[in-house]
Parts: sequence; structure tokens; C-alpha cells
Amino acid sequence: MIAELKGVGKEYKTGDQTIVALQPTSLQLNEGELLLIIGPSGSGKTTLLSLLGCVIYPSYGDLWVDGQLVNKLNQNELAKLRLNTIGFVFQNFNLLAPLTAEENVLMPLQLQGVRASEARERTEKALKTVGMTDRRQNLPKQLSGGQQQRIAIARALVTNPKLVLCDEPTASLDKDSLGIVMQELRTLADEGKAVAVVTHDPRLKQYAHRIVEVESGAVKEFKEFND
Repeated sequence: MIAELKGVGKEYKTGDQTIVALQPTSLQLNEGELLLIIGPSGSGKTTLLSLLGCVIYPSYGDLWVDGQLVNKLNQNELAKLRLNTIGFVFQNFNLLAPLTAEENVLMPLQLQGVRASEARERTEKALKTVGMTDRRQNLPKQLSGGQQQRIAIARALVTNPKLVLCDEPTASLDKDSLGIVMQELRTLADEGKAVAVVTHDPRLKQYAHRIVEVESGAVKEFKEFND
């Protein structure tokens, strides 16, 4: 188990109003599984992902990530946990336009202070994992949407995170690219990573080990593992 929510909820106050983004939720995320978090826009699924990603604190309940109680960490400790334990893959890729594909993948290692020779080796390995070594010198604008997303996955992987979190990673992709990206994420999970994918797309269900459905801020249904 890499992450656990125990009665975790998230609320926002606007004047006299209290908006419930996530109702009390208990959930575990394990290494070696792809967890699909599915639901319509505004359902609370991105809030759940943000909690797992240590981007926001819970309003109540206990949140554990990699053995640390997130509730008690300060902002610097949270940032360190994100950098060293979690890889993020975003809907819009979030690649830096002036940098090549290789430089985008390399950046997290530079932030970690990894020595140059090791950083190059790990970048090469990450690019090879997603089949993008031949595009290493391309700028993001020279890549298709599917290729950009694969570079984004390589960037998430290069720090060897225990947890990979994906927010609508296929929303900007065509059908063929969707299949390639999801199969890569499934393979990562099969090889031991904990992978959580937020989506509203039911086509992604076939790639999941386990599915959580979220609606109106509530976790509605758990489905058994798909073999």
C-alpha cells in the first residue's frame, strides 16, 4: 500500500456557504495496480487525485502517503514528498515549450540535484520505456498529442516514483494514441508501480485493475480487479 485515506473529506468555504468537494472517503491505493477514478465533471474525482498527490490538505480525516501522515506535513515537506515519491501526468501535458523532449524529462532530476551522468542515464531509460528515444531532440510543438503525452509519462517516471497520478491523460488524444498511452500506464502498474488515473471516459475501464466511481463528491462503487 502506497497511499491510504481514512475518512478523508474536503470542503471549501465561500462566505456563509460550505462547498463539499469530497465526502468522507476511505480508500487504499496499492503498488502494482492501476486504479481508475471515473466520474463526470465536477464529481470530486480531481479533488481525490489532488489529495493523493499531496497538492491539497484534507479538511478532515487522515491521509497517508508513503508512510507519512500528510495532515502534519508543512508545505516544504509536502513539496519534497511530491518531488521524490509522486510522478504527475496532466491532461495538457505541461511540457516546457523552449525545451526539447529530452530536456523536459531531465528537469525533475536537475531539481533533485542528481549528478549529470546519472541524470542522462535515467533520462535515456525513461525515454526508452515510452518508445520516444528517436524524438529526444524535438521540441513539444514538433510532436503529436500522443507523443507529447508519452514524453510527459517519461518525465513522471524519471524520478522512479512509487506513485504515478494521471489527470485526464487521454482527453486530448485520438483513439490510437489513447490505446498506446493507456497500455503504457497499465504496463507500469503490472511492473509494480501504483498508478491512479482520473477520467470521465468509460473506454479506459478495460485497462484498470480496479475502478472507483465518484459522483457528487461521494465514492459510489468499487469494482473487482480485472485480470
